[in-house]
Amino acid sequence: MTAILGLNAYHGDAAAALVIDGGLVAAAEEERFNRVKHCAGFPALAAAWCLADAGLAPGDLTAVAVGRNPRANLGAKLRRVALHGVKPSYLRARLGNAQKLGDIRSELATALGTDAPTLPAVVNVEHHLAHAASAFLVSPFDEAAILTVDGFGDFTSTLLAHGRGNRVEVLDRVLFPHSLGILYTAITQWLGFPYFGDEGKVMGLAPYGDPERYRREVAAMVSLDGPLFRLDLDYFTHHRDGVDLTWEGGTPIIGRLFSPRLEQALGPARGKGEPLDSRHNDVAAALQAVLEDAYLHLVRTVRERTGSDNLCLAGGVALNAVANGRIRPEVGFDGLYVQPAAGDSGTAVGAAYHVWNEQLGRPRGFVMEDACTGPGFTDEESAAALARAGLTGSRLDDDALFPYVAARIAAGDVVGWFQGRMEFGPRALGARSIVADPRNPRMKDILNERIKRREPFRPFAPSVLAEKVGEWFDQDYTSPFMVLVYTTLAERRALIPAVNHVDDTGRVQSVERHVAPRYYRLIEEFDRLTGVPIVLNTSFNENEPIVMTPDHAVDCFVKTRMDVLVLGNLVVERERAAA
Repeated sequence: MTAILGLNAYHGDAAAALVIDGGLVAAAEEERFNRVKHCAGFPALAAAWCLADAGLAPGDLTAVAVGRNPRANLGAKLRRVALHGVKPSYLRARLGNAQKLGDIRSELATALGTDAPTLPAVVNVEHHLAHAASAFLVSPFDEAAILTVDGFGDFTSTLLAHGRGNRVEVLDRVLFPHSLGILYTAITQWLGFPYFGDEGKVMGLAPYGDPERYRREVAAMVSLDGPLFRLDLDYFTHHRDGVDLTWEGGTPIIGRLFSPRLEQALGPARGKGEPLDSRHNDVAAALQAVLEDAYLHLVRTVRERTGSDNLCLAGGVALNAVANGRIRPEVGFDGLYVQPAAGDSGTAVGAAYHVWNEQLGRPRGFVMEDACTGPGFTDEESAAALARAGLTGSRLDDDALFPYVAARIAAGDVVGWFQGRMEFGPRALGARSIVADPRNPRMKDILNERIKRREPFRPFAPSVLAEKVGEWFDQDYTSPFMVLVYTTLAERRALIPAVNHVDDTGRVQSVERHVAPRYYRLIEEFDRLTGVPIVLNTSFNENEPIVMTPDHAVDCFVKTRMDVLVLGNLVVERERAAA
């Protein structure tokens, strides 16, 4: 047996993944265990769970792989320091982070309750090589172009590569200080969204604005001359001050990235608590348009460099589902695979597969078509959680459960849907989801007021029976991980107002029976009742990490105003007030 534990540590979205004899048997983010959103410390709880779930002892591990390598691109780092210097405070922070990475083995030994000599040596995998492996080596393609784009990792923001068999050949890199992720995050901060992961809010805000009003100003910040891109650094501070990433308490905080020059171009930054106005909407729209131009420029470049008909994507920018939705119709790739945990958590998977396929030379045999790799729970465990909360559930067999829940959704109820193993990555895909009726024009407001308590401009996603996607949207290519935005067909828009965004699009999740049989059956029953093969899907949480355990689900149900909670085959209904 060959068992490889992959880790993303001391970076946003700390996570662990376990690969045994080439199969991904477990993967989960630390935030789901410790309830600290985007936790950036060491994934102690996730790593311990991976081994416990597989029934392994620490001594059973063949290798430990980490998706960071402080020695990667060392020559470029040294040249940068020699030419431009570095702030002492930033240098101290980087050296401290490198020291922590160097002590991974001891940290893991503590987490697993063993001594460091019991564990194998740690393999450091360059951050973007781990991203690339996480996309290509678990994809369905024997050969593919690979593009990874994020803020920074190991001094790189962008990697172009060509995957063949079990090898990834690097073609080109964009090094510090040039980064599309930094561009997007800096303007996200200017828009008044300062928290780690807020970039997704801007993607949802952009359709409310006019991209042309500020396109020239935003486009001036990034040059697409040549095959890749360069930032105009006058608009930013990271090249001078470094990227100030701290995680006191576990949640990462990124320091301000934009300079006064950016405010001269766009106006004063939005302050805390200030309302959004048309200027903010228009800047968000311009940013999204410029990002898409640059991103598709890279996509075309990697297609030209490889001649491939397939593309694999990873890195935080690969979660920009609007940009992804343009790739196949505009660039001409036949096959497209986006790692479901495209952000930094996915490097835990990629690091493990880099070791399995590239370092150990093992052939590929696993395709990650299902992101449900986290903890699962029995009905007995769910019943115990209900009892602890003083709630009573009814147990329905499958033949009764699915028609009943579908009928409740069709009647306008909001349902907490907790099934099987938890998803890996930022999207709820029908295992830890809140589901509702997409036909209800008030459902967005109902969810935001009663449960999600988030900005009203953010859209909700349609989960669609896979074979019927083309009947409702302008593309029908598989989108199982909710990372592609499609245009809703004109004749269908009025039928699903709750999941049709202001620009007549939806971030589609195509649901296949063999991948998610229980979620598929729920949507199938809803289709039988309503003629609509779609349910509204949003993550099962309320301003916290997505729920993992039955206790988390019960707590979220109790403190919000969901109507029905379904834990496996157990159904709990909220008591209705007397008329």
